[in-house]
Amino acid sequence: MSELTYNSVREDLVIPEYGRAIHQMVAHAQSIADRDERTQCAKAIVSVMASVVPPETAGGEDKEKKLWAQLMVMANHQLDVDVPFELPDPADRSAAPGRLNYPSATSRLGHYGGLVRQLIDRAKGYEEGEEKQALIVTIANTMKRHFLTWNRSTVENAFIAAQLKELSEGALILPEDTQLVSSAEVLKNKRKTSDAVDRYRGKKKR
Repeated sequence: MSELTYNSVREDLVIPEYGRAIHQMVAHAQSIADRDERTQCAKAIVSVMASVVPPETAGGEDKEKKLWAQLMVMANHQLDVDVPFELPDPADRSAAPGRLNYPSATSRLGHYGGLVRQLIDRAKGYEEGEEKQALIVTIANTMKRHFLTWNRSTVENAFIAAQLKELSEGALILPEDTQLVSSAEVLKNKRKTSDAVDRYRGKKKR
């Protein structure tokens, strides 16, 4: 029992998916003095690594390049061999990623979504007439549906008209006598969709 060695007292594996045996092979390759022999050993290790990679990750040249890159990672990039590919610079692994290009526009009315904003921008470019008025009503109905989906259970048409005016910077005005889709109809369809999703999830659980 005194000769047992537990993983808890061993060095951590750099890439655990390959197991300790392959990491030991990498350490052995690093100890080889002759460069040609060391290169042949590295090729053999890559071949073994390929045998333990799941089939769905196979990808020809890209797969082999990935294996060589992982071999170098396990060797802490301290393995001087002839690599058949140009591998990424080790410094790139520790470099901080660049900032994501998030939209700069912010609004407290974001729950209406990007589609509504796109429709508003398009409607603002229309000439006055029936086509523009029809699009304004369509946008208002879409806004009402989104509002009822994410907010309270009822909303006045005047409130939707005011927010449409705000989002369009006063360019789109909904006539006061416009009849939008009823809140009851929107909520009825919302409940039907929720019930259908619940039934579908229930079947999957069974």
